[in-house]
Amino acid sequence: MNIPFYEQLVLVDGNLFEGFLVLFFALLLARLAPLPREMQPLIWFGHLAKRLAAKVNKPERSPSQRITAGLLASLLLILPFWGIISFLLELAAFPWFFEFLVLYLCLNDASFSQVADDVAQALKRDDNAGAKRLLRLWVARDTQNLSPVGVSKATIEKLVSSPVYGTAATLFFFGLAGASAVLAVRMLKQLELAWPALDPRYRHFNRPVYLASTVLLLIPSWLWSFSLAIQGGPRALKALLSPPVSRFPLGNTLLSLHVSATILGLELGGPQKFNNIRIAVEPIGRGPLPNGAQIRPAVKLASRACALWFSSVVILPMLWAGLRWQQSL
Repeated sequence: MNIPFYEQLVLVDGNLFEGFLVLFFALLLARLAPLPREMQPLIWFGHLAKRLAAKVNKPERSPSQRITAGLLASLLLILPFWGIISFLLELAAFPWFFEFLVLYLCLNDASFSQVADDVAQALKRDDNAGAKRLLRLWVARDTQNLSPVGVSKATIEKLVSSPVYGTAATLFFFGLAGASAVLAVRMLKQLELAWPALDPRYRHFNRPVYLASTVLLLIPSWLWSFSLAIQGGPRALKALLSPPVSRFPLGNTLLSLHVSATILGLELGGPQKFNNIRIAVEPIGRGPLPNGAQIRPAVKLASRACALWFSSVVILPMLWAGLRWQQSL
């Protein structure tokens, strides 16, 4: 006896469509109604990581001791919080609500495009100090001495690289293993952001976190870079398939920066400062140095790529429902 079409969708595929709905509303709300930066739990988690590192990351220790300290600090920070939240997800009467909440909080950088617009407007008014104040809350590097070119570079780099661990990683790991996996990867990335690999203070301390994050985000990074590259034609696709090699630990940001620099025709990368120490990172891409006017094209580039990912959350369940309907005929 054939199950009616609507009953089949509910009984057989109900969990699948529930997952797509949770993703849809989490992506939508993170974009339209984000939490203020100072109220985001992952930002608090990053502050806690910095405080712990200040106590256990001793520069006089050997590299192996600092690596061990970083590994133990990472486990101490991630396992208790992740274990409690995963336990609540398993026991909740309405797990879809808590899954939505986890995904929404893990997408906390989705609203940066609005901040980037504000930075561009500040630079247009020659308010470099205001632009730096806006940017300071979102990047790990020193911003107090950035020129308008430096502010523009840092803003564009954040725009085109943060969706690797935001939109792309959330959709990929939620489809692969659920909200608990998304949370674990996002917490790991937050530690990497709190202990930046380019900062000499964390050069050995953050190595376990950096390596784990780089490996886990390898596929989301490539998929996100592909969604950028298809907007730039053959030249951008060639850049995607011939990634550069850097002497510095840029991790999963390098490929997306290289593709974006190719599409926008700009130079990204270059020296950065951490704790007033200059790190001579090599430039990425060939072209003129960016200014505030180039931020808006970068916003459009990242927004179109995010729209492709968002569209997949709508189109895939519709295609699946269409296949089920065809089966029921």
